[in-house]
Amino acid sequence: MPNRRAEGDAFEDLACCYLAGKGYRILERNVYLMRKEVDIVAAHGDTIVFVEVKGRRSRRFGLPAEAVGTRKQQHLARLADLYLERKRLRDRPCRFDVVTVEMGSDRGPVFEHIENAFGV
Repeated sequence: MPNRRAEGDAFEDLACCYLAGKGYRILERNVYLMRKEVDIVAAHGDTIVFVEVKGRRSRRFGLPAEAVGTRKQQHLARLADLYLERKRLRDRPCRFDVVTVEMGSDRGPVFEHIENAFGV
C-alpha cells in the first residue's frame, strides 16, 4: 500500500491545479490549527474558500464526498473561524467546498467540485 500522506499530497496537488484552472488563487495548503488540518485555503473573488479534498482509487469504500460527514464539517468550521481571526479576514465572506478526485485505471483523474458544500 502506498504511503497515505504521499497519496493525499498527490490528490491535493491535483485539486490545486484543478481549482487554479477555475480561477481560484491558492493561499495556503495543509494549514494546521488545533491539531487539525485544512487541506486548501483559496480565494475565489473576494470569498475565502476552505477546501476539503477527498481522493479515491476505487469506490470500494464509497464515494469520496461521503467521507465529509457532520463531524468533519464541524471541525472545518472551527478551524475556519480561527483562521479568519488569526489572518484578520473576518470581514471577508467565506464558504466550504469539497473537491473529490477519483482515479481509475483506464483514465486520468475525475473531479467533482461541490461549491458551498455545507453551511455552518
